[in-house]
Amino acid sequence: MSPTIVDMITADYGVMGDILRLRAADSPDHPAVIMETGEAVTYAQFDALADRVAAALQRDGVGQGEAVAVCALSSIPYAALFLGALRAGVAVAPLAPSSTPEAIAGMVADCGARMFFMDAGVAEAQASAPASARAVALDGSGFAETFDAWLAPVGAVPAAATIAPDDPFNIIYSSGTTGAPKGIIQSHGMRWKHVFRGDAVGYGSEAVTLLSTPLYSNTTLVCFFPTLAGGGTVVLMRKFDAGKYLELAQRHRMTHTMLVPVQYRRLMDRPDFGDFDLSSTQLKFCTSAPFAAELKAQVLARWPGGLVEYFGMTEGGGTCILMAHEHPDKLHTVGRPAPGHDIRLIDEDGVQVGPGVVGEIVGRSAGMMSGYHGQPGKTAEATWISPEGLSFIRTGDIGRFDEDGFLTLMDRKKDMIISGGFNVYPSDIEAQIVQHPDVVEAAVVGVPSDAWGESPVAFVALKSPGEGRIDADGLRSWVNARLGKTQRLADLKLVQSLPRSHIGKVLKRELRDAWTASA
Repeated sequence: MSPTIVDMITADYGVMGDILRLRAADSPDHPAVIMETGEAVTYAQFDALADRVAAALQRDGVGQGEAVAVCALSSIPYAALFLGALRAGVAVAPLAPSSTPEAIAGMVADCGARMFFMDAGVAEAQASAPASARAVALDGSGFAETFDAWLAPVGAVPAAATIAPDDPFNIIYSSGTTGAPKGIIQSHGMRWKHVFRGDAVGYGSEAVTLLSTPLYSNTTLVCFFPTLAGGGTVVLMRKFDAGKYLELAQRHRMTHTMLVPVQYRRLMDRPDFGDFDLSSTQLKFCTSAPFAAELKAQVLARWPGGLVEYFGMTEGGGTCILMAHEHPDKLHTVGRPAPGHDIRLIDEDGVQVGPGVVGEIVGRSAGMMSGYHGQPGKTAEATWISPEGLSFIRTGDIGRFDEDGFLTLMDRKKDMIISGGFNVYPSDIEAQIVQHPDVVEAAVVGVPSDAWGESPVAFVALKSPGEGRIDADGLRSWVNARLGKTQRLADLKLVQSLPRSHIGKVLKRELRDAWTASA
């Protein structure tokens, strides 16, 4: 007897490709994905398209366990490629279009993708696809073989793939801006845990999830796949625009959404926010960046429905959940550990600390990455072994539990900057700055930004004065031309030298404070 949808979504493990096929059989005419332009596919159409993708990959010799890379803005072909690849047992490496050509080429090579799917915007920025991969134009533009031409014929059915929980689902790169990025391998089993919890937050057939964050972000995928598994409808935006977002939310009677804090800020700042009917909203989610308590309070006061904040990592491990509408007195926290998640704090020596003590956050759960692709050393560095011999993932964040078990973030141990919800690594930018012949040394810090949450600012020491030495504006322009969009410097200050501790460590907090004072 074939499994039913209820059997599948309540099982300890399932496969997204199988769920999509059952949804297509059960509700063939129900809309699965709708673009902001109005273009849409039903579950039957989406299922058939995923079959054609899977059959085409098998035809071209892309084997189970291999990867394909995709670098484009959100679209129905992008979504179908993702589901079709998974159906064939092929992992997907979704890459950020804002990455530099060199970074993209490095990530494509790292994941071993022989096929690279992109759109015209990426093609123009890249000049050409990475030499190691065959290019396909997702949007049908003429720079490469078109997606429609590449697909297997209408009606094609792929050979069945047996997919185990440990098989790779996707590879998400933690930084698309370095020559040695870390590819986070998320397994089918890990992704299923996200689907499995979907029923608890109302991802049923009546759900309409509006997503304006990109499909290459784990932030998006934790809502995208559970919505489809539940038989709901996903409405995709190619890029976030506050006014367009509100129009779509009202038009489609949005029930669920995922936004990063800077997007909530832009929505709350609109004078016409209250003119839109958002009464259909059931739950709003937030993750990826620090979410100010006062902004949470604004959202709760002005936007119907609940507000849920997730604190966690793409690598998985432990997740904290703040049901902000249920705990308005805890908006300064990121909530309590999710059911089944073990979150602890450790000191600099790796020793677990007690309640009320500040420490680095480490977590363990059923949803954990398989490791960093091809980098066992980095995987080991990100792992903490408990006294019981269990593996936890280190977050690099510093926090403290209060007496009620709610976690407050104190600081980031790492110097990562979160700009517009995306991770920006200062070391990547610093490495680019020091390539200029006039530069001695550089340090990059994140400073508050109304537009992006945080923006990178550089402090640079130049070589001895001389003829033709570059000035601050010229150097910032030179650097920004070599960086990805999310990395670009908001400001650059020339200094005599960088402040250091007695052991030679650059004191970035002093730099950040100095910039804030001058601003």
